[in-house]
Amino acid sequence: MTREHVSELALVAVAAVWGLTFVMVQDAIESLPTLAFLAYRFIPAALLVAFVFRSRLRELSPRGVRLGLLMGVFLTAGYVFQTLGLESTSASNAGFITGLFVVFTPVLGAVFLRQRLTPLAWAAAAVSAVGLYLLSGSGDFNSGDALVLLCALAFAAHILVTGRAVDHHDVGALLAVQLAVCGVVCLVLAAPLGDLELPRGEQVWSALLVTSLAASAIGFFVQSYAQQHAPPARTALILAAEPAFAGLFGYLLADDRLSALSWLGAGLIMAAILTVEIVPRLRTPRPLPEG
Repeated sequence: MTREHVSELALVAVAAVWGLTFVMVQDAIESLPTLAFLAYRFIPAALLVAFVFRSRLRELSPRGVRLGLLMGVFLTAGYVFQTLGLESTSASNAGFITGLFVVFTPVLGAVFLRQRLTPLAWAAAAVSAVGLYLLSGSGDFNSGDALVLLCALAFAAHILVTGRAVDHHDVGALLAVQLAVCGVVCLVLAAPLGDLELPRGEQVWSALLVTSLAASAIGFFVQSYAQQHAPPARTALILAAEPAFAGLFGYLLADDRLSALSWLGAGLIMAAILTVEIVPRLRTPRPLPEG
């Protein structure tokens, strides 16, 4: 098996784990307050990443630290909105709506960074809006769906900041900073509310283990490694399958049952995500052979 095939299999595993976390987190926050869960999720992940990249972390410039902090703020907002949203929407809905960050990223780039928005991105945004309408029950948009939509916007902003930061700063060091921000902010917010309960029960500990180590720390490691060896278009296609995995695990493990219109909406959202992720990469011109 070639290194490329191993990388692609690893990416499939990462996408599947990220899809699985929607169901696991939804179950865990029934027993543990949201902010406490997120603090316990990200602090161990930050410590692990900081240990692995300790030498690069020491070399991070003050500007790199500031960018890492900003990335952490958007990442924290995304996960807080997503986890709060899971209290009142299904894992399947949360997975598909979260995936809209792929569509929102070029839109926010056009609004705030004056980046050119292609007709393809406009079309994907329109298709995803129709998909969201159908997924939410033809207009029955609950508070959980709205919170997860805010999560998608926060993740899109995170992607834009990351795009600026990784050009000049080490990815591992930036990852350590932003994971630490997530953990510390959630810890500080949870303490005054009296939400810092100790994790109890196999279900909660399993969710913390999977989300902290497998999804946050190891997942990012695997993604970074795999993207060095797998073709960009195939990488994007595999990672864009995360919402589909969320829907699958929601169906199998959480008894999520979508109506025919909701499935159509989910399909439109997936089509919009794949359009934004894959088509521009396929259009990238290949260099002409020399000689």
